[in-house]
Amino acid sequence: MNAYQAGQYRDTWIEIDLEAIADNVKAVQALHDTDINVMAVVKADGYGHGATQVARAAIAAGAQWIGVALLEEAVALREAGIQVPILVLGRINPRDANVAQQYKISVTAFQKEWLAEAKTYLDTNTPLNVHMKCDTGMGRIGLTEEQTLLDMVKTILMEDAFHLEGIFTHLATADEWATDYLERQLKYFQTYVKLAKETAGPIPYVHYSNSAASLRYPGTDYNMIRFGISMYGLVPAVDTAADIPVSLLPAMSLHSRLVHVKKVAPSTSISYGATYQASEEEWIGTVPIGYGDGWLRANATNGGEVLVEGERCPIVGRICMDQMMVRLPKELPVGTKVTLIGQQKEEKITIEEVAQRLSTITYEIPCTLNNRIPRYYYPAEKQ
Repeated sequence: MNAYQAGQYRDTWIEIDLEAIADNVKAVQALHDTDINVMAVVKADGYGHGATQVARAAIAAGAQWIGVALLEEAVALREAGIQVPILVLGRINPRDANVAQQYKISVTAFQKEWLAEAKTYLDTNTPLNVHMKCDTGMGRIGLTEEQTLLDMVKTILMEDAFHLEGIFTHLATADEWATDYLERQLKYFQTYVKLAKETAGPIPYVHYSNSAASLRYPGTDYNMIRFGISMYGLVPAVDTAADIPVSLLPAMSLHSRLVHVKKVAPSTSISYGATYQASEEEWIGTVPIGYGDGWLRANATNGGEVLVEGERCPIVGRICMDQMMVRLPKELPVGTKVTLIGQQKEEKITIEEVAQRLSTITYEIPCTLNNRIPRYYYPAEKQ
C-alpha cells in the first residue's frame, strides 16, 4: 500500500471503533432466541466503515453470515479471508454465476429466465446456493406471483446446478410508527414461505428482518435477521428511535485539523461567491476537507457546525472541493483538532444530526464519505 492509499499525509481522518460494532451485534443477539442467525450487512464498503474490518469484528462477536449488494463485494471479502457464508442481496449477472459458485457465495434469484441462463455456466458437481427473493411490497426486485414462485422452486429442485438455501423479502416501512403496511407484507411473505415449503420441504434459511424490524419486533422472525445500519450504531429512523430497546454505540467519528488561522476585518468575504461576510473582526480557520471527500456543500448552507476545543463553531462560506472555513471563538494554533462527527469534551455532533441538517437519512452520511479520507481502526486489528 502506498503512502497516499494509507492516508499518511492527510490532516483529515475517520476513526472506526470496532468494539462498538461488536457490542451492537451482541446487543441485537440478546434480543432474539439463540437459534437466530445474524447476517452482518457490509455492503457499500461496510456503509463507509470498511467492509473487511467490520465483517471480522461482527463475526468475532457472533455473526454467522455476511450480506453484500454486489458480487464484487463478496469476492473481495473471500479474498480477504472471510470464510463464513456470504449472500449477495442484489441480482448478479447470470454469466457470473460460476464465479459465485467458485467462491462459495450464495446468490439471490427471482427470475425463471435467470435460472435457465445461469445453469449454462455452472458446474453441476457443486450446486450454487440460491435464496429466492419475494417482492411483498418494496417494489424493487423479487418475484410477485405465487405461480412464478412455485415454478422457480420446482426448477431449482430439478436442477443439480442449484440448491435452495433460503427465501426472503425486504420490509419497506419497518422504521415507521404505522404497522399496517408491514403487517400486509408479512402476510404475503408467510403465504410465499408456506407454498415454497409445501413443494420443497424444509428451507434452511427464511429471513425478512432488517435492522428496524430486528430491533423493534424481536421474536417475530424466522431464523435469520439482516443487521445493517444499526450494526454501525445508527438508528434506521430518528422518528422511531425511542422504540429501540437497546443502546446503540456509534462506530464512526470524523476529524480534521486547522491548517490556517487568520483574523479578518469586518465585511471580509469568505469562499466562493462571497456569500459570507464577517460582521466584525473574526478569527477564521481553514479545515482541509470538502465535497471532494464527500463532505457536502449543504453542510454549510444548512447551519453546519464543527467542534473545536469542545465548542461548536459554525461553518462559514461555501464548502470547497478540498477545504472549508469555520468561525473560531478566538485565535487557535494551526494543528488544533476539529471534529465534524464525534465528541469533544461534553459536546457531541452525531451522524443523526448531520443527516437532519442535510434533510436525509443516517445511511447516506457514512456512505458519502469516500476513500480519500483514511480510516483508522480501534482497537488495532491483529495481523
